[in-house]
Amino acid sequence: MADPNAFIINTTYTPIPDGPHRDGAPEILRRPVKETLMVFTGLIMLGFFMALIISDKAPSTYHIHAQGSVGNGNGSSFDTSKDEVKPSDTLQPVSRGSSAGVSEKSNRVFGGVGGRAYPWNNSVLSWQRTAFHFQPEKNWMNGPLFYKGWYHIFYQYNPKAAIWGNIVWGHAVSRDLIHWLHLPLAMVADQWYDINGVWTGSATILPNGRIVMLYTGSTNESVQVQNLAFPADHNDPLLINWVKYSGNPVLFPPAGIDSKDFRDPTTAWHTIDGKWRLTIGSKINDTGIALVYDTKDFINYELLGSILHGVHGTGMWECVDFYPVSKTGKNGLDTSDNGSGVKHVVKASLDDDRHDYYALGTYDEKTGKWVPDEANIDVGIGIRYDYGIFYASKTFYDQDKQRRVLWGWIGESDSEAADVKKGWASLQGIPRTVLLDTKTGSNLLQWPVEEVQSLRLSSKKFEKVQVKPGSVVPLAVGPATQLDIIAEFELDKEGLKRTAEANVEFSCSTSGGAAQRGALGPFGLLVLADDGLSEQTPVYFYIAKGTDGNLKTFFCTDQSRSSAASDVNKRIYGSFLPVLKGENLSLRILVDHSIVESFGQGGRSCITARVYPTKAIYGDARVFLFNNATETTVTASLEIWQMSSALIHPFPGEKGTQ
Repeated sequence: MADPNAFIINTTYTPIPDGPHRDGAPEILRRPVKETLMVFTGLIMLGFFMALIISDKAPSTYHIHAQGSVGNGNGSSFDTSKDEVKPSDTLQPVSRGSSAGVSEKSNRVFGGVGGRAYPWNNSVLSWQRTAFHFQPEKNWMNGPLFYKGWYHIFYQYNPKAAIWGNIVWGHAVSRDLIHWLHLPLAMVADQWYDINGVWTGSATILPNGRIVMLYTGSTNESVQVQNLAFPADHNDPLLINWVKYSGNPVLFPPAGIDSKDFRDPTTAWHTIDGKWRLTIGSKINDTGIALVYDTKDFINYELLGSILHGVHGTGMWECVDFYPVSKTGKNGLDTSDNGSGVKHVVKASLDDDRHDYYALGTYDEKTGKWVPDEANIDVGIGIRYDYGIFYASKTFYDQDKQRRVLWGWIGESDSEAADVKKGWASLQGIPRTVLLDTKTGSNLLQWPVEEVQSLRLSSKKFEKVQVKPGSVVPLAVGPATQLDIIAEFELDKEGLKRTAEANVEFSCSTSGGAAQRGALGPFGLLVLADDGLSEQTPVYFYIAKGTDGNLKTFFCTDQSRSSAASDVNKRIYGSFLPVLKGENLSLRILVDHSIVESFGQGGRSCITARVYPTKAIYGDARVFLFNNATETTVTASLEIWQMSSALIHPFPGEKGTQ
């Protein structure tokens, strides 16, 4: 526990005089008198950012060779070691972000030959742009709020280049979280207290319906401070114009906190004594912490003597999120909700490893402290929102549909040179609803918002397809770069019984991927695969049978053969997946060009992958079922939808998004 005396506010930092300022404090800054709706607008700060013609008759079967690779009997297999890639320009990425006190923002070369980039061409790079995920038309970006019938997303954006830097607030609106209209920039770095970047912020909607926005600014001396802004016109449902409070900054780093370790204020929640409470991420040495502040007017703040929570060894906590989930209900909860039927979630984005971790626990409003249900799965050492590329996420309460919605920033995992060449980098994941998994009681369920289904076009069903050990089955689905896949798998019960027990530890990330054969796995789907399977991205289950006879299930995504390119991420992602007695294995996959989002067992575990195939694109992309197990036959039932593109429009009168 941190020393409370270390949190006495010390404003030894002396700001320089700034230029002309937007005057006027908001009228709404007064003590609230009733329960409120609070909605997050997390400006997400860190991070990094044709038809397949196959007969409808019985599908062809591919076979798995003894060494574990998959081929079609004609010499093609998973093994791409014979493919010689000719490197082009040498890459020397410039470090970005670290000097400002945030995580590294340069895309590094993954597996490049001699540090050289793959020779991307415009056709391949054009294919990588997604069709139904939100992203700006160009350059670099890095959450949302519901107001007067519109969903708003404010996002960190570099209007000058497809790399991190020159951070301002982009702004877009939507009626359904799918189709978007870009608006003019909401805020730019034009004051001494945010001249080095308008960073993460969160909004709170007050009882009178008005909005206050707190955000982190990086000052002219790279000190992280908290600032206040509000809409210029609360009657404008699009919230186009914003005004910065003339008394900014409203919060400086307290004593004991480094000037570059004080960022990302949360949405505020209402306390029983009529105050607003919020948290801000920080660290003390290598202990990640969430500071707690109370305020009555969003101008004057009281730092509580204790932190909300902290975990030793987790480093800087960025983009902290704090919200309630119902123990019994199927609806989301307002941020202020509390009581015996509620658990509270604390989530932190770890600056050290760029992953988002959460834990469930109990919140004591009197002390301002939160305690995890299980210490061994605490924040930063336990469960992650997503086991792939997913960072700086935030939730907001959608009061219109009574749901809590999660957004995550999805960075790139190719080279920075490729980002510059294609002219854009990073995007937002599909928004997800978040609920407590009442069956396990120990994890959350994340699922794509229902509006995604409005993009579904024609579908094909495959019922009770038997996939024998060591085989691959092509699925005739037509174009395979924009898909929504729902699948369920049953294992041969006799195979389960005869499988020998083994004291073998398994990990998705350290295994040999989909090519490593075991008695009960891997099995699942190959997406974004070419005919010869030289490129493919497996999404799969692996089951280990312990010496006690119990089964342990893992959910994985293998990028090791996703691309012939040499300068992209080819890691294997995944985690343990809770599967209860009597449940069949199920998954959902959203494929949208260079992003593959996978949800296992109703969203108990999620994996987001960025993949950059060079062959399995346009009309050459395929989908296959596969079973690389040695002891069991798998029976799969699937429905696969073609997906339409979302409509993302520029602001009227503007040539581009910004």
